Amino acid sequence: MSLDRETEDRIEQPVSEEAERETRLTPAQAVAQMKINVPVRGNRKLRRILERVNEDAQLKGWWHAANVNAVVRMRINDHSWVHIQIVSNIALKLLRQLTKHHVEPSLVGDYGYENDDAEVVVLLGALTHCIGMAVHREGHEDFSLFLAEPKLRELLEGIYEEPDITVLSSEVLQAITSHRDYGKPLTLEAGIVRVADALDMEQGRSRIPFARGSISIHSLSAAAIEDVAIKDGERRPILIEITMNNSSGIYQVDSLLKAKLQGSGLEPYVEVVAHIDTEAEKRLVPIYRLET
Repeated sequence: MSLDRETEDRIEQPVSEEAERETRLTPAQAVAQMKINVPVRGNRKLRRILERVNEDAQLKGWWHAANVNAVVRMRINDHSWVHIQIVSNIALKLLRQLTKHHVEPSLVGDYGYENDDAEVVVLLGALTHCIGMAVHREGHEDFSLFLAEPKLRELLEGIYEEPDITVLSSEVLQAITSHRDYGKPLTLEAGIVRVADALDMEQGRSRIPFARGSISIHSLSAAAIEDVAIKDGERRPILIEITMNNSSGIYQVDSLLKAKLQGSGLEPYVEVVAHIDTEAEKRLVPIYRLET
C-alpha cells in the first residue's frame, strides 16, 4: 500500500500505553468519557454548537473509530477526541490572536459575517477534520467530507437559517479538504485549521512520544517536543514558541510543521521559534527559526 507522506513520517513512532488503553474501551465507554472544552468567550452561537457536539454520540463514535484505526490497526499516532480538543483550542487561539491584531477573517471580508461566525467555522473544521479516519487513513480527508456535510447541517440547524447554513457548511468542508499535506486553503479559516492540526506536537499526543519500540528520527524528534506556546510576536501577530529537550525536535518543526504552514495563507502572520532547554544542546543549536 502506498502511504501518504504524513503517515510515512509517523509510522515508526511507538504508540503510547495511554493511547492504547483508550482504544480498548467499548464504544459506549469511550463515548461516555468524551467532553470537548473550548473557551466560548461570549460567542452564543459557539456555545450552542458546543453543547450539541457534547451530546452527539454519532460524532463521538467517529472519533473513537478513527482512533482505533490509527492506534490499533495502523500503529501510528493518536487520533482520539483529545487530539480533536487540542486542535480545536489551538485553532480558536490562532484565530483570536489574528483578529486581535486586526487581521480580517475571510468570512467577514467575503460574506459580511462577524468574527463570531468565523469562530464557528474554525471550531467545526477542527472537530470534523479527521472523522474520515473512522473509514480509512488513505483518503481520509475525502471520507471526512461526506460524513461531515449532513452532520454540519444538523449542528447548525436553528442557529442559522438558509442560505447561511449552506455557506458556512461549505467553508467548513473547505477547511477539511485543505488540511491535507498538499491542500490549498482559500480562506484564513481553512489555513488556521491546517496549521492547528500540525501544532498538536507536544509529547504524548499527536506526535507519539518515544516510549518503546524502534529508535528513529521520527520517534526521537517526537519525544523532543516539550511545549508549544502561542504568543504575541514582535515582527508578526503570532509567535509560535516551541520548547525542545534536544535538537532532534527540529525535524518536527522543519519537516512536518513547515509543510503545513507553507501554503496555509498564514505565513505573513506567523513566526516560529524553537528553543532547546538543555545546556549541552544549547551550545549546538541555541535557537532555531523556521523560515517560510
